[in-house]
Amino acid sequence: MTNFHLNKTQWLTGLLFVATAALVVGWLIETPPGLLGKMDAIGYAICHRIAVRSFAIGDRPLPLCARCTGMYLGALIALAYQSRLGKHGGLPSKKILAVLVFFLMAFGIDGVNSYLHFFPGAPSLYTPQNWLRLLTGTGMGIGMGVMLMPVFNQTIWKGWDNAKLLSTWRQLAEILLIAALVDLAVLSNNPLLLYPLAILSALTVMVLLSMIYAMVWVMLSKTENQFQSVGGMTTVMVAGFATALSQIAVMDIARYLLTGTWKGFFS
Repeated sequence: MTNFHLNKTQWLTGLLFVATAALVVGWLIETPPGLLGKMDAIGYAICHRIAVRSFAIGDRPLPLCARCTGMYLGALIALAYQSRLGKHGGLPSKKILAVLVFFLMAFGIDGVNSYLHFFPGAPSLYTPQNWLRLLTGTGMGIGMGVMLMPVFNQTIWKGWDNAKLLSTWRQLAEILLIAALVDLAVLSNNPLLLYPLAILSALTVMVLLSMIYAMVWVMLSKTENQFQSVGGMTTVMVAGFATALSQIAVMDIARYLLTGTWKGFFS
């Protein structure tokens, strides 16, 4: 019985890897050409990609709009920073959470104000600007990353502890400083900086979705808190990635059938 169970598990794991490889190949073939074209296809699934609300390399809009570019770069910065702090699962202190709530409110206010400008004559607080979309998006993304990482640690790792992952003002200040430098790089409009940042922002969409779906698969398989190393969770992360890519592909297909183009809305 044990050998049968092991063989079945190995067979299912192999099937998962083969199916994931086939999904990746199919997605690469069917999406727009070039590296930025593939990133466009990721952004296409989750972002309006309106050209006038996006930064551009020359006359080519980035894969994500200004707000989403900031949001996913902010999330990447927060995740990368926290990944070096250990397997802590405690949420930030109330004071730091208050700052994150402020970021959320700023994101919401700027988003609603920006949306109202679709309607001529509608009241608004101020004229929307891409730099402000980038800034408020970055704050929102930092909050996403700060909240996701401890939840991920609580779900995945064996031996995680309840210490706060982000516990000091200095840590938050360091994250904000890195984010400010990244935002300045985006605002520089330098293609040598925009190109890698565009790729990183789009790939972070896949990182976030893969982490979330990995947690879902862990809970469905009732294997919470059984992983001790990154290598040990390869299978569940592949399952998360495959689910994330499947979601992106379905949303790409649905939008393309509706619009008939890979371009952003109103382009």
